[in-house]
Amino acid sequence: MTGRPRRQPRRQPRAQPLARAFRQISGLTGVSRLLGFARDVTFATFLGAGPAADAFLVALKLPNMFRRLTAEGAMANAFVPAFTAARQEDGEPAAMTLAGEVQTTLTVTLCLVVGLAEIFMPAVVAVIAPGFADTPARMEAAIALGRVTFPYLPIISLVAFWAAIANANQRFMVAAAMPLIFNLCLIGGALVIPVASGWLAVERAMPLAAALLCAGALQLVVMAALLRRHRIMPAWCLPRFGVAARAMWRQFGIASAGAVVMQINLIIDLVLASLLTVGAISWLYFADRVAQLPLGIFGIALGTALLPRLSSQFRSGDLDAARSSLSEALLFAAFLVIPATVALVAIAPQIVGGLFRYGAFSAADAAASAAALTAYAIGMPAHIMVKILQPAFYATARPGYVLKVSIVAVITNLSLSLSLMPVLGHVGLALATSLSGMVAAGALTVRLLRDGHMGVPAPMVIARICGATMVMLAVLLLARGWIATWPAIGLLATLVAAGGAAYLAVAFMLRAVPRQLLRR
Repeated sequence: MTGRPRRQPRRQPRAQPLARAFRQISGLTGVSRLLGFARDVTFATFLGAGPAADAFLVALKLPNMFRRLTAEGAMANAFVPAFTAARQEDGEPAAMTLAGEVQTTLTVTLCLVVGLAEIFMPAVVAVIAPGFADTPARMEAAIALGRVTFPYLPIISLVAFWAAIANANQRFMVAAAMPLIFNLCLIGGALVIPVASGWLAVERAMPLAAALLCAGALQLVVMAALLRRHRIMPAWCLPRFGVAARAMWRQFGIASAGAVVMQINLIIDLVLASLLTVGAISWLYFADRVAQLPLGIFGIALGTALLPRLSSQFRSGDLDAARSSLSEALLFAAFLVIPATVALVAIAPQIVGGLFRYGAFSAADAAASAAALTAYAIGMPAHIMVKILQPAFYATARPGYVLKVSIVAVITNLSLSLSLMPVLGHVGLALATSLSGMVAAGALTVRLLRDGHMGVPAPMVIARICGATMVMLAVLLLARGWIATWPAIGLLATLVAAGGAAYLAVAFMLRAVPRQLLRR
């Protein structure tokens, strides 16, 4: 007996509650960020904020900037909605075929990019750090280090692409654990710096560059093993560019343009900082590392959990559920980000001093970084809001609006940077970044409200969160004066413990803690 072959059943992974997914991602991200601070402490101790540190940080930015244009940023934002749509409409085999084609195209393209970059590395470094031309040793070190770090690009991009597949299958912990390997390897590389200092001169950061490649190889092996274990590893196959693939690549082109614009924003900051006094790049880097802690734990974690969720909800036409997801995410962010922002502004000198004021990192370096941290902290809520709202546009195949907002944000940042840098120096660059983030957050919010896709937390709950934050601020200011003479690390630990305890105690009393975060 013959008949039509049975269609493969559509396997839809059950969506986790947003709070559970957020706890998984933010928990591992938090551990990773703490390891990142340990990594940065070793950087500050053994490299300080001089020419060797500047050269390595430029070399490290090279693969990271390109990575955000590929699998981690634009690719993930275009791929996850397309993968979700293919699975809902055509079944699991079609979705995995799409993943295999994208995997092959991505890897081959990035390997070609690496080959070109290795040849033209002097020109690449000259473009992103023109100020290095005044210090030839710093320029030569950045070129040498860049040639070692750039092959990290295809490795980590493939890891990030596999992470997007895991996230689309509600396997959030797999991807969130990858930065742990990165930080552990770079800490190991930093510990080798004293041995290399005697013979590498300004290139003494070379152990860190080599550790970066080791980290990428380990991440690749671990991620592949985990995907195979869960049977979600795509097969390598030649791209055929079918309907789904062409639609995905069109969305990627627009999303990539938006990512390019934002990377231009980072390059502008790097170029302008290289024109300031030696050490400015490092001051901004260490301040940004502190500001990135809440951004990574809260903003990126929520955005990562939201993208597959919103893709499915918008695809099925469930607008009420999508609005509820956004409202829930904004409430979680408000509960965690409002007190974090106030604390960063109130005790910025104590934070930088307690974390980085060791070895070659001087008191003047700490003061300069603390000033930049205050400026970065002002815009942190806006940047986190952008991370939460952008998935709504990618999930509804509207990356074009994100591109327009990104262009406006870059123009704003450039204009403000050129205006503020002559007056405020490196702090002006940080402040311009914060203000441009506010512009972007405002534009995304207005559009979502107009489209009827925006969910807003209850104002009374936000008021309670602000009340608890004010109590925390009073505790921080009082404690800061009472124990000002304590050792830096003890002072910081006490301030964090006292402020955190005060905030949580009052938040529970005022019933400002989101109930979803307390559920298992």
